[in-house]
Amino acid sequence: MSRDGSINEKATALLALCRARRLKLATAESCTGGLIIGCLTDIAGSSDVVDRGFVTYSNAAKTEMIGVPSGLLARDGAVSASVARAMAEGALARSNADLAVAVTGIAGPGGATTEKPVGLVFFACARRGAMTRHERRVFPGDRAAVRQATVDAALELLRALAEAE
Repeated sequence: MSRDGSINEKATALLALCRARRLKLATAESCTGGLIIGCLTDIAGSSDVVDRGFVTYSNAAKTEMIGVPSGLLARDGAVSASVARAMAEGALARSNADLAVAVTGIAGPGGATTEKPVGLVFFACARRGAMTRHERRVFPGDRAAVRQATVDAALELLRALAEAE
């Protein structure tokens, strides 16, 4: 995936904001396969803000790496608000970060159902000492477009979380 200038600008601004507020961040990624943490670590000096990224593409990885309960995965499916929340909270619990974002979705072209179409992505953002926020979005386009839109939205959500008092 090529990263457009706006994503690079958003990543740079997010890192500056986190640096100014002395916040560390982590990611838990499924459908993006590490693209969010990749765009952050593309920027020189990001190591003072970025703690770690979890690429939890499989259900087993979600359970083993960040503690998503297997029963939750069985009940709600990997692409769900509840799993996104568990991913964000698990990433926060298993890192030294203050903020965590999680994404899980269907980038396509396959894997969709009537209830869960291609482009469906669940996001969750967790901050130590605060309620976990979550969103559901459906992005248009092919696999690359869905993944790029997901990265863009995740950076926006992290920025909003970092700005919150």
